[in-house]
Amino acid sequence: MQLWPMHDMIGGFWIFGMLLMLIFWILVIIGLVLLIRYLWEGGATRRETESALEVLKKRYARGEISKEEFEERKRDLY
Repeated sequence: MQLWPMHDMIGGFWIFGMLLMLIFWILVIIGLVLLIRYLWEGGATRRETESALEVLKKRYARGEISKEEFEERKRDLY
């Protein structure tokens, strides 16, 4: 008479549980790496580059170009 007739089946579940735990931790690590990478690279892409018109407006506001030059370049942009 066997004490644990389902001994082989329980061993199979133990291995299956270990594999699930391993997959879980691999997914957690991959998720953390992707999150850190997104935050690291996201900071650089969040800084929007200025449009040509914005640069032109700033140059005009600083007095680097005249009103005529501003209007001419603005027409060139559109």
